[in-house]
Amino acid sequence: MIVGKIGNHEAVSGGGTPFITMICMDMRRIVAVLVEEAEQQIHDQVWKLAPSDRALALEAEAGLRDVVGLPDVQEALPQIKRLERLRESLAVLAISLARTHGRLAWFLSGALNALEPILRWRALPADHGGTFGTVLPSPEDYTEAEDAVRRLQDALAHITAKPVDLGSERPAQQVNGG
Repeated sequence: MIVGKIGNHEAVSGGGTPFITMICMDMRRIVAVLVEEAEQQIHDQVWKLAPSDRALALEAEAGLRDVVGLPDVQEALPQIKRLERLRESLAVLAISLARTHGRLAWFLSGALNALEPILRWRALPADHGGTFGTVLPSPEDYTEAEDAVRRLQDALAHITAKPVDLGSERPAQQVNGG
């Protein structure tokens, strides 16, 4: 039973205390803040990726790229396939999180937290009975989530790129002008 609205989200009651079925904060914004923090920590050399973390992050980036494609490809898919691929992106992140600790784990945990609303989405209408708190996302919700996953892909590729020390990279110098 709908008991009110907060913004575009309905507050419902299952007989007990009303709750919000979905508060979908802007996933893109949350991911952007997360990525900005990661890039700053790497720049400040607070976060130094170990080779094993670099390899795992690249593996996660490739996994995300495999499940969420370009916008035109994703938008052509039926909603049930789009949801399936978004759920697979959560699985890629969760498996990567299980394999690491420290800052990479914290980053992956933040990414999973940002994408958490996907867990409450369903692609099928409810014919009878309850839906266990799941909701039908709008086409805009799918696009937002897919954009957030693409941003994570880009961020993982960027933060795992080996930094080049321009001070030590010098062309071969010839002695005595010859």
